[in-house]
Amino acid sequence: MAIVFHSKNKRKILNDPVYGFVTIPNDLIFDLIENKFFQRLRRIKQLGLSNLVYPGALHTRFHHCIGAMNLMDQSLNILERKGIKISQEEKEAALAAIILHDIGHGPFSHTLENTMIKIPHEQISIAFMKRLNEEFNGKLSLAISIFLNEYHKKFLHQLISSQLDVDRLDYLRRDSFYTGVSEGIISYERIINMLNVHNNELVVEEKGIYSIEKFIVARRLMYWQVYLHKTTVAADEILKKALKRAKELSNIGHDLPASTSFKFFLENNFDASSLSNTNVVEKFALLDDSDVISALKEWTIYDDDILKTLSINMINRKLPHILFGEQQCTDKVVDNILNELKEQGFNKKEIAYYTSLGSVENEAYKHSGNEIKILRKNGDIEDIAEASDNYNIHALKDTVKKPFFIFPRR
Repeated sequence: MAIVFHSKNKRKILNDPVYGFVTIPNDLIFDLIENKFFQRLRRIKQLGLSNLVYPGALHTRFHHCIGAMNLMDQSLNILERKGIKISQEEKEAALAAIILHDIGHGPFSHTLENTMIKIPHEQISIAFMKRLNEEFNGKLSLAISIFLNEYHKKFLHQLISSQLDVDRLDYLRRDSFYTGVSEGIISYERIINMLNVHNNELVVEEKGIYSIEKFIVARRLMYWQVYLHKTTVAADEILKKALKRAKELSNIGHDLPASTSFKFFLENNFDASSLSNTNVVEKFALLDDSDVISALKEWTIYDDDILKTLSINMINRKLPHILFGEQQCTDKVVDNILNELKEQGFNKKEIAYYTSLGSVENEAYKHSGNEIKILRKNGDIEDIAEASDNYNIHALKDTVKKPFFIFPRR
């Protein structure tokens, strides 16, 4: 019989390296953190493969969710002090929604979404929330409504998901801290103190314009320097190829060594409708980074040259060469490299697995649909892109797209 130990004191204080002491605000949040679904986030790195570029980037989704909860708590307190009416029930629900906002992330996040489990993590998060709501006797109903933007106080959802939410405020500051990339440092305290609500929507008071400008620029720089760093892109592509090959082999009858939960997803195909199956959600809850890493280690000696090569390269950080940007990824250059690989004896299937042609996008600020709104002293509302006199902010409205081509080192 399993023995489960329960804590009587639920007002714990956590020592966070970014914010210092963080207090768990209420019993519900404590119980959510203690739940097995949330504890899984301790075993999922926030930045996936970025530690192959920045060795310190080993922080987890657990760290990030705790940090986002802390910023949500601060934001709600600031808004209350400014006269915005937020009930205790709404506050508890908003905190529950933000602590659970990333609960559906799988190991290596988007990499797994694009290969083995073709279900967006947001939908998996909702599935987990609904399961938890049953377990907590309906206490998360309002939190789910806020998360889905179905609640009438729109600003509560915007604090969770918008172009200026506590999710972004935390991950920029936290990822900057752990990678050592100082360009991501933002004035999150000032931004939070400049928040307000106008016509039920989240706005930033005029005094906070420069902090918002810095926030948008920092986000752009962090994408190019960390999230879309060319070496991380190359590693991510190799992992995708390894998982794709493993899935292909499983589909034709290979019994690949892997953990029970990982093998479940290797050998079966799923879509969003699968989340209604309790077994699928439970199996997913057992997946974390260690499942993928341990499988890759086993595959380094598996009797398939493609899977073996890709796995060895991932485990030993033997990453391919990558051309990044339009000037490098011309059709002529790509064609020449492909011809060279053929001359070196690579067959068609090997070339398909060892090379990858694609692109990445950096959209620092969306100008329509979900603007960051500035509240002028006279009561007028303006989009930050119009309120700012910084030319760079106007330019950042455009999406920047960069092609890439990866191929074996010669």
